[in-house]
Amino acid sequence: MRAEVIAIGDELTTGARLDTNSQWLSAELALLGIPVIFHVTATDTLEAGAEAFRTAAGRADVVVATGGLGPTADDLTRDVLAAVAGQPLELSAEALAAVESRFALRGMPMPETNRRQALFPRGSRLIPNPDGTAPGLDVDLSRPDGGRARVFALPGVPAEMKLMWRQTVVPALLAMQPERGTIVQRRIKCFGAGESAIEALLPDLVRRGREPLVGITAHEATITLRIAARGRDEAACRAMIAADEATIRACLGSLVFGVEDDEVEDAAIRAAAAAGLSLATAEIGTHGRVAALLAQADARGSGRVFRGGRVLAPGATADPTAVAEQVRRDAGADLGLAVGPPQTAADGATLVDIALASDACVERVTHRLGGGAALAQSRAAKTAVDLVRRSLPAGPSPQASRPVEAGR
Repeated sequence: MRAEVIAIGDELTTGARLDTNSQWLSAELALLGIPVIFHVTATDTLEAGAEAFRTAAGRADVVVATGGLGPTADDLTRDVLAAVAGQPLELSAEALAAVESRFALRGMPMPETNRRQALFPRGSRLIPNPDGTAPGLDVDLSRPDGGRARVFALPGVPAEMKLMWRQTVVPALLAMQPERGTIVQRRIKCFGAGESAIEALLPDLVRRGREPLVGITAHEATITLRIAARGRDEAACRAMIAADEATIRACLGSLVFGVEDDEVEDAAIRAAAAAGLSLATAEIGTHGRVAALLAQADARGSGRVFRGGRVLAPGATADPTAVAEQVRRDAGADLGLAVGPPQTAADGATLVDIALASDACVERVTHRLGGGAALAQSRAAKTAVDLVRRSLPAGPSPQASRPVEAGR
């Protein structure tokens, strides 16, 4: 099978918004063994939508589209699919009840315009939307060669789209494949080396055509290794995943900080909580990002680790070692974490020093900023948080004054 992904919306064709849905769906389809041959972005018009779907149906077995399923006049995906399928739109009692229930949960009457979201081309199938008012559509379109392409139309809201994909579309796609079975996925999260460096440490795992498939992605210096195993049942899949996960952990060691939805700040808070330690922060170069990460992670955990953060004025020249010791004492915390001001190195690079103080010693690393202002600060903040994780029993301590490169 081959697939095509269509993104619908004026905000995408004008560049006002980045199309991340198509990227995500393509990665998901690849994990199912279905290659994506085209990405298409279409504006909110009947003509553009009809051309996109007719063309896609002529060259792909599976078409996945996002956007255009809202209640307003420019949400035309259902109209487009009805026109391309040559079928009238009909009101689905099941879809209408689902839309009405969403408004009932909010204690609000349903606007008349939302009835549009219950209109479906005759013969199409409903894709339930547990978290929104826009049900998806599953419809077959005729191909010029006499075959049929299967179209899955999903909302453009990423959280809704992803849930509907996992709950309904993935099982449907698995059922379409000759060798039906089960697919199980697991995400391994890493920090402290770039994407290419991690791939080099796993030379035989991250390659196309391998079973199970291991994909690698990077986001703000966090590397995610996603293992997707296909087998006769869940137990067989999990056995394959366990073998690959063991290899990954053996090869990457302390670079691995968690799994699934873990973030590096969650790992740092867990390590501090396990050691019975509290933590306070002071920042110049990261403008409060470290405190925000740790506060949110602590709220997800025990709520007893993070004692608060202090943001010093831009341009301050305080030594982060002294600042880390001071904030630890002032907050009555076991650990004090400080991020110093940006500095220019001899080669022109921008560096920030990060220090972690305890009652025993002060550890310090230097982080090289890169990737644009906002991204650079995010990476520096994560590097500071990761220093906490690595300094506690859950991970080895970094070497003093060691430059840390984090990113792709």
